[in-house]
Amino acid sequence: MANIGLLIAGGSGNRMHQDIPKQFLTVNEKPVIVYTLEAFQNHPEIDAIAVVCIEGWEQVLRAYAKQFNITKLEYIFPGGKNGQDSIRNGVYGLREHFNDEDIVLIHDAIRPMVSAEIISDCISKTLKYGNAITVIPCAEAMMQTEDGVISTGSYPRDRLKRTQTPQAFHLGQICDLHKRALEAGITNSVASCTLMIEMGEQVYFSAGSEKNIKLTTVEDLDIFKALLIAKRSDWLKG
Repeated sequence: MANIGLLIAGGSGNRMHQDIPKQFLTVNEKPVIVYTLEAFQNHPEIDAIAVVCIEGWEQVLRAYAKQFNITKLEYIFPGGKNGQDSIRNGVYGLREHFNDEDIVLIHDAIRPMVSAEIISDCISKTLKYGNAITVIPCAEAMMQTEDGVISTGSYPRDRLKRTQTPQAFHLGQICDLHKRALEAGITNSVASCTLMIEMGEQVYFSAGSEKNIKLTTVEDLDIFKALLIAKRSDWLKG
């Protein structure tokens, strides 16, 4: 059985207000997507990597993979018009090369701080339960609102989880899910976990981390840079 990392890098990153896609922004002389690729490259349980790539950046991605020695990168698939579309392109593409029982870990290319522990737990829980959604506890008080201005109620945070990626499935299962979703007219679900729920399936949790941030805004880049410095400090102490 193979474990495949499927990085979703099909978005243009409008919220970052930069001229190039955020997954290709350079931080400390290394593109964001390379940090993410390295996390899967360096994990002993990951057998292959595929990337769903925004149109026009495929050659740049191949060049970076060569420069930074990402030898596990085997396939590049085209991005879609939204996240669900891109993921479907990726899992359908993988099905041409892998078996239905193989595990695919779908991961945001703009989550470069994913740890080996997160990847390991995601694989372990998928082997145990059939799928795994990386989550963290909800630490804040959660307020309900209809208009975004006022609130008249709250929601118990112990009944909520904040989802991250990777989100892992057996390849045959996730391909079948996307096929059934299209037949049901569901075309823009925000994540694989929400698509599972919308299609009446159960999902299981694996352990995430507050450090496993998604780089959506310029402020997130600042946090990422700070986390890199902290990581380097830990290494120096060792």
